[in-house]
Amino acid sequence: MATDFAAARAFVAVATAGGFRDAAAVTGISASSLSGAVKRLESQLGIRLLHRTTRSVVVTEAGAHLLDQLQAAMADMEAALELANKSRHDPAGKIRLNVPVNVARLVLPKILPGFIAAYPNVRVEVVAQHSFVDILAEGCDAGVRYDERLTKNMVAIPIGPATQRFATAASPAYLAQHGRPQQPEDLLNHACLHGRLSGGALATWEFERAGAVVRVEPTGPISVDINAIDLAVSTAISGCGIIHLFEDWLRPALDSGLLQPLLEPYWRAFTGPFLYYHGQEYIPAPLKAFVNYVQENRW
Repeated sequence: MATDFAAARAFVAVATAGGFRDAAAVTGISASSLSGAVKRLESQLGIRLLHRTTRSVVVTEAGAHLLDQLQAAMADMEAALELANKSRHDPAGKIRLNVPVNVARLVLPKILPGFIAAYPNVRVEVVAQHSFVDILAEGCDAGVRYDERLTKNMVAIPIGPATQRFATAASPAYLAQHGRPQQPEDLLNHACLHGRLSGGALATWEFERAGAVVRVEPTGPISVDINAIDLAVSTAISGCGIIHLFEDWLRPALDSGLLQPLLEPYWRAFTGPFLYYHGQEYIPAPLKAFVNYVQENRW
């Protein structure tokens, strides 16, 4: 039997009010409509729920038992709806983010501490993955990628730095032994330490000269998966070769002198990353809170 929730609500209204006219005044539904709904429910259940006279409406024993159960169920429904409404103002739950390794290393540490402090009932799970993925298929609420990796059916907002640069550097020991490249093409004669993309290809090194992009594919003794790029940084500091990586990633080593900048006039600037998500009409409250926080906290 299909559940007739409208008829059940009509019965609760009449039984609680003690009559059809009083229930009509409370619900705004006509007394005749309420009467018809209760009769329909009695017919579906095969039991009498109300004793009706010209003067009064009295709940039967079976009706009283059903009324108790329905009132408890409706109270649970109201509590659930109130909790859902409350979550708009006090978000709670989980956000799962799919981000590249550099975003996990350079961007999220400047965002997540403040966000968690502002929304202590939200849990954030981060999956570091360089390749572009279908965030829904991967069980994620949102992702972070750069504009050339986004699809048009997504909502995308900037997150973190407005611009970034790739920096080129080597240790003083390496430069003392091998000299300094003066232009990007000179890298072809140097030992270069590569990041390898998830598909296995070596990442091309890009520079900018007179407004044009210069791409170089140098060779070297070591290449590492992009998820283990810290190994390339360590070997560069040890004097094994030249590294080309996000400036922010190399900045501590550059500031300390462990690495020295190379080809700085050719460092290429590019637009920072974007947070992307499916733009459904009703965004889950935890994700909505994160989107708002990101929009308010750029640098």
